[in-house]
Amino acid sequence: MALTLTNFRATGFDRAPEAIHVADDGTVAASAIADAEVLDLNGAYLSPGWCDLHVHVWHGGTDISIRASEAGRPTGVTAMADAGSAGEASFHGLREYVIEPQSETIKAFLNIGSIGLVACNRVPELIDWRSIDIDRTLEVIEANRDVICGIKVRASGVIVGSWGITPAKIAKRVAEMTNLPLMVHVGEPPPLIDEVFEILSPGDIVTHCFNGKPAGSIRDTEALFRMAQDLAARGILMDIGHGGASFNFKTARDSIADGLRPFSISTDLHKHSMASPVYDMSTTLSKLLAVGLPFDDVVEASTNAPRSVLGLSGKDGLTPGMRADFTVFDLEDCAIDVLDSQGNAMVMDKVFEPRGTVLGCDFQQAARRLP
Repeated sequence: MALTLTNFRATGFDRAPEAIHVADDGTVAASAIADAEVLDLNGAYLSPGWCDLHVHVWHGGTDISIRASEAGRPTGVTAMADAGSAGEASFHGLREYVIEPQSETIKAFLNIGSIGLVACNRVPELIDWRSIDIDRTLEVIEANRDVICGIKVRASGVIVGSWGITPAKIAKRVAEMTNLPLMVHVGEPPPLIDEVFEILSPGDIVTHCFNGKPAGSIRDTEALFRMAQDLAARGILMDIGHGGASFNFKTARDSIADGLRPFSISTDLHKHSMASPVYDMSTTLSKLLAVGLPFDDVVEASTNAPRSVLGLSGKDGLTPGMRADFTVFDLEDCAIDVLDSQGNAMVMDKVFEPRGTVLGCDFQQAARRLP
């Protein structure tokens, strides 16, 4: 049924109409539609749909993945990218059982390791050269171009061991061969973070950019931070990827104060991080606001920026003919205790409160997971 949205504050769009009309086919209409259902949004913000660029939703296919619905519309997120849960050996299952049935838009970064995260960290996906099958990986990419948005590699010591930078180099070569971006997980060495930085090019994504791990952080030395700033200026995309081990309040606060703002805010939501300290997208957005990222930048980094990576509408999302894809939320005063991934505590005084999502002509209510 057609919808008319009223009484909202548009943010993140290239214009701010007093009402939004959605036709029966789910696209934005240029004018009012007879007999449309009117939704009064009670003065809430309305933005392009929140987009989480780093989740793990291959539920049943890995031991850490959650259901896509747990990362999606019930918490205000309308689009997401699974960040390497599946390699070439299991991608068909991720597509059939997760990507295709969901109402949310789901795309995926294909893990360069064939087994993906089937037994995450207990059986690393990049033990040695036998872990990567380039021919089969290329075949899977070509057969799934519509939903594969990039290549993922976890370039940290717990995964690659003595193999060092080599898996990341192979992943980068495959990304170049297929004209896809590389998302690289950075953390404890090997390899060193500057070794990773040296292979990246514009459009590639550094996830866990504010991880705070000794010898794996952009704040380890002044030279490394300048390198990170230079990469961001050249178009390498800095992604939060909070997760259970990869976000540090001080690293984020100091980096933002020194002028390095993240391209995208993502949760790295999985079975363990959802319980604590991540919870959901809205809590993660609130943390970034609390460490100094301005409101407009938080909105940009959770909507237009990551949506551009997935080829989705953004600022132009109110153009007639576009599929309606919106998140409705409030920003409220609060006093909520939260933790970063290293157990450091902070009290937030503002919180993003999701109220609902609009996909096509379907409105669904949403809420924070954090009590």
